[in-house]
Amino acid sequence: QTISGEHGLDGSGHYNGSSDLQLERMNVYFNEANGDKYVPRAVLVDLEPGTMDAVRAGPFGELFRPDNFVFGQS
Repeated sequence: QTISGEHGLDGSGHYNGSSDLQLERMNVYFNEANGDKYVPRAVLVDLEPGTMDAVRAGPFGELFRPDNFVFGQS
């Protein structure tokens, strides 16, 4: 949430900032997706799906791409 806010992104990944510097440095943490939406350059990994469900249900759940969630059971 902090990094998204520093780069002027809302919870759905749309840019709402007002700084050219934010846009210049956006690709450090985010990739541009369809429709001017930015998604984190991240893969979330856990052994159980419950943690991933909590992230998806949270205020920034729309920010992540569904295929960036990886979970498995041992």
